[in-house]
Amino acid sequence: MKKFISVIVPNHNGSATIGKCLEAAFASAYENFEVVVVDDCSSDNSTSIIKRFPCRLIELKTHAGAAKARNEGALAGKGEVFFFTDADCLLQANSLALANSAINEAGTDAVIGGTYTRLPLDKDFFSTFQSIFIHYSEAKNCERPDYIATHAMIISAETFRRFDGFKEDFMPILEDVEFSHRLYRGGCRLLMDPEITVRHIFAFTLKKSFLNAYRKARYWTIYSIRNRDMLADSGTASRELKVNGISYLACLLFLLLSVVTLDSAWLIMAAVFTGLNIFAGRGLLAQFRKTGGPLFALKAALYYLLLYPLPVLAGSLSGVMEYARHR
Repeated sequence: MKKFISVIVPNHNGSATIGKCLEAAFASAYENFEVVVVDDCSSDNSTSIIKRFPCRLIELKTHAGAAKARNEGALAGKGEVFFFTDADCLLQANSLALANSAINEAGTDAVIGGTYTRLPLDKDFFSTFQSIFIHYSEAKNCERPDYIATHAMIISAETFRRFDGFKEDFMPILEDVEFSHRLYRGGCRLLMDPEITVRHIFAFTLKKSFLNAYRKARYWTIYSIRNRDMLADSGTASRELKVNGISYLACLLFLLLSVVTLDSAWLIMAAVFTGLNIFAGRGLLAQFRKTGGPLFALKAALYYLLLYPLPVLAGSLSGVMEYARHR
């Protein structure tokens, strides 16, 4: 059964990507769909770009955030099924057909997630690192994912409305995580289908990669403390990433002890923790090699093991401090 699907896209100052997003959506091989774009009070020329396409455009009068924009899109959507994605994501030609097949098979009480393609549209190092990292982290647990991300969330309109959509007074990010947990507690099944993919446009530099890691770690930490699931294997907040951060701190401590005590035995402990970290992250490291080849895998492994923990740990510390201030 070919369900009518509403593709819902929030946009805020997305002029650099929204045109590509809509081109990809309307190039779909699936025919029974509409596109609803909610512009969240953009100050760039986004709306003039959006108006070139045969989509439904809703313009918010004040900037209200992605959760509000998605909810407004859902209110306007006529589809039996909603496919939420972002203004910097490109649906693949078969994304909607796969989404339709998946929800037909799973049933309307299921909420189904897709993920990023391994390679992003912009194939620089930092963007490629991020796309592989997210694809691996989200796709490794298909039967019981902890959450469904809104870059590719498929949910029946009835289920979405029954659970009142995204919380609009939540944090600036992670509203999809909160919504997923609420859906799960309400009896819905969360499923991941890694065949359903969107190609992301990152345009990442080292600075943007660090800022993204810091911001996500900060809000993840606040939410995880409140939710009492700090150790959960939750998508990009994976156990591998948590082991990576703990091992990094341990190695720094052992290196410092080695310098202070002039005892090389501490270096052995640092090597042990590094080995444990590599073992814990072996799946991700293998994905780097499979996707980008040996040279990329070496660079990605060094970045993941030696630099990436810095903004993650800084963001986590900031989150702990923020939580403590507002208890």
